[in-house]
Amino acid sequence: MTDAAAPVPAADRHFEDYVTGLTETLGPIAMTEAAIIAFAQRYDPQAIHTDPAGAAAGPFAGLIASGWHTVCVVMRELVQGYLAGSASLASPGVDELRWLKPVRPGDSLHVRVAVIEAKRSRSKPDRGLVRTSIEAINQRGEVVMSMIAMNLIRCRDGGAAATHSP
Repeated sequence: MTDAAAPVPAADRHFEDYVTGLTETLGPIAMTEAAIIAFAQRYDPQAIHTDPAGAAAGPFAGLIASGWHTVCVVMRELVQGYLAGSASLASPGVDELRWLKPVRPGDSLHVRVAVIEAKRSRSKPDRGLVRTSIEAINQRGEVVMSMIAMNLIRCRDGGAAATHSP
C-alpha cells in the first residue's frame, strides 16, 4: 500500500523524488509464530524467541519476535516499496534504532516512512543522501520499532544539475 503523497512509484524513483515530508505506509507484514521461531533459531536463539512454553514464564509473558527479525521484515518492505532498485546505491547506516514494544505471533505490522532530509552530495553530484524516519506499527497503532535510515540514492540527471549552474 502506498500513500498518494508519493510522486512516482518506488521502482522509478531517483534522489529528486525523495522530497522532505514525503510519507508512505507499507505492509502489512504478518508475524507468525513459525516465522518468529525459525528466525530466532537461526539468528537469535534466546528462549523468549524460540520456546513458547519457556517464554510464557519469562519477562514478556509469551513468545516475542527478535528485534533483529523485526528490522529484517521492515527492510524487506523498504526494498520492495520505498527504495528504487536501480537508484538505491548503499546505506552508510542507521541511527536511533529502538525496539519500543514486543512483537508477538499474530501481530500485523505496517511500516511508516517519512523523508526527513534529502541532500545532494557535493563530492559526488550523481547521488544524494536521504534520511528517513521509519516506524513499524502493529495492528493496535502502537509503534513497536523506530529508526532513522540513511540511503545513498542516484540522481536522475546524473549530477548534471549540480555541475551546470547559471
